Formats: sequence, C-alpha cells, structure tokens
Amino acid sequence: MSNDDPSKQPQDPASISAESDPAPGGALLAEDLLLMLFQPDSGTFSGENTLFYVLGGAVLAELAEHGDVEVGGTGMGGAVVRARETPPADDVLRAAWNYIAEKPRNVQTVLAAVGPPLRQPVLDRLIARGDLRRESRKMLGFLPSTVLQQVSERRNELVAEARAVLVDGAEPDPRTAALVALISASGSLPTLHREIPWTTPVIARAKHFERGEWGAEAAAAAITRTTTAVITNAIVAAAVLPRS
Repeated sequence: MSNDDPSKQPQDPASISAESDPAPGGALLAEDLLLMLFQPDSGTFSGENTLFYVLGGAVLAELAEHGDVEVGGTGMGGAVVRARETPPADDVLRAAWNYIAEKPRNVQTVLAAVGPPLRQPVLDRLIARGDLRRESRKMLGFLPSTVLQQVSERRNELVAEARAVLVDGAEPDPRTAALVALISASGSLPTLHREIPWTTPVIARAKHFERGEWGAEAAAAAITRTTTAVITNAIVAAAVLPRS
C-alpha cells in the first residue's frame, strides 16, 4: 500500500492508542466483551492474563465483519490478515487497521501487537456510556483506591443472551456467537458459572462456537463463522504458549 496517506503510515505496535469516546454507531464488540468479563462482586475483570489477546481478537473480528480487513490464506505462522483500502472511522478500529495496513501479518502477530493497548480505551468507553463507573474509596480507612461498579443493565443483558444460547440452545445472532466464542477461547467462561452453569453440555456448545459451528448456512454468516474460528484458534494457541 502507498504511504502517501498519513492514515497508512507505519506505526510502532507499542504506540497504538485510541480515543475513549464511545462509537456513535453503538458499542464495539470489544466493549461488550470487556463488559461481559466484568465481575460485579469484586469490581475486576476475568482473565486479565490473556485479556489483551481476546480484546485484540474482538477488534480483529469486527474489522473482518465490516470488510475492513481480510483474514485467510496461510503464511509461515498460519492465517494471514490483510487490510483493505478504506480504513474504519472508529478510532479504536482505526488504530488496529493502521498496524495491519503496514503489511500482511499472521493472526497471532496482529493480536499480540494490537491487543495490549486496548484495555484502557475500551474501559473508558464503558464508563463514558454509563455501563460502569469509577468510585473512589479508602482502604484501611486512609489509603485511597479506585474501584469499578456496574451501573447499567447492559452486562446482564449480554450474559442473558449468552446463557440462552449455551444453556437453552437458542439460535444465536452473529454478535452473540462471536462473544461466546471469544470468551470460551480465552478460558474465562467458567468465571461466569453463577450466571451460566459450567456444565458438560455448556462446555461442548462453547467449543462448537470456537470452531465456528453455529448458525445458518447464509454466506455472510459463513464468513463470520470462519473468521471467528480462525481468530479463536489463535487466541487458544497464544494463551497456552509461554510468554517471553
């Protein structure tokens, strides 16, 4: 790609950042994912050790769904991600697209590069939307600390949709299917056991979602299933490899 356009200039992965303003068209997949992983009782997020992989996976899945990137083919490290000509308007997606636009890279490389900076801007968006809020407290009566609290019902609605799919066998929409697949691949689904029972049938269904085995055979759904399966496979592989 030509580097005449400033939006396509090479970018150091460590410097990738994004604005915290919520996307005008609705929540990103990464926002819903992070919100589902929020634990209201403790004010923390499940799976912090692998969170950047799964957030990167959510951003990559959304870029692919919108047609901003292509995920497919094979290289030395597996499936390859290529940027298409038109960048996305959303700042979070644009930051990831800028990195991918430098040159084709395998999925794991993309996840490792675009994932680490995502937690803070995605969290800021959840707070700006009113889904979560920061609250100042004092530990031991005098040590200042900041905790997160759930505000809206959005998290409960997302978890209920995932439960309907995994427990009741409801037909998923592509977004819910992607959320289930990503959370399952991250290894964090058991942390939702109070809301989604961690049973043998649930485990089996979740693995089907990871492999893209869900939904009707429509062309658009098939593309989403295939892309999600490639990304979740990369997340699973990355999560079990020792980090250098």
